[in-house]
Amino acid sequence: MTLEEIVACDNAAQKMQMVSAAVEELLVAAQRQDRLTVGVYESAKLMNVDPDSVVLCLLAIDEEEEDDIALQIHFTLIQSFCCDNDIDIVRVSGMQRLAQLLEEPAEPQGSAEPRDLHCLLVTNPHTDTWKSQGLVKVASYCEESRGNNQWVPYISLQER
Repeated sequence: MTLEEIVACDNAAQKMQMVSAAVEELLVAAQRQDRLTVGVYESAKLMNVDPDSVVLCLLAIDEEEEDDIALQIHFTLIQSFCCDNDIDIVRVSGMQRLAQLLEEPAEPQGSAEPRDLHCLLVTNPHTDTWKSQGLVKVASYCEESRGNNQWVPYISLQER
């Protein structure tokens, strides 16, 4: 490995950590301000009714779920819709970290089903001027990835 390759790998790792932190910051802020839609079904409903309010779509899956054909079909349809409507998309792994960020209970209470964290939409209604540094960083990363022909960038959320 050359020095240039080592430096490039190190820069890529630093960029990935920066984007992961931005995604975490964004999700917490969006949930706090009621700008987060959680769940494949709920996300599909929102995108059908008001796609212009959606600014980012996160598709979350861990390695052990990669063989879930139904989930992959949902992801393919959502990705297609997002591409058609110029919505940034990011694939995310680290479902446990995602649950921590969104303060999901480890064990659902009573008969309540746990929320489906596989699809998350961040919204920003056009009547509002919400500016989030996390959103700016993630959007920039998505644009840079598209420039490198990676249409759906991938990040990994690390457990803490």
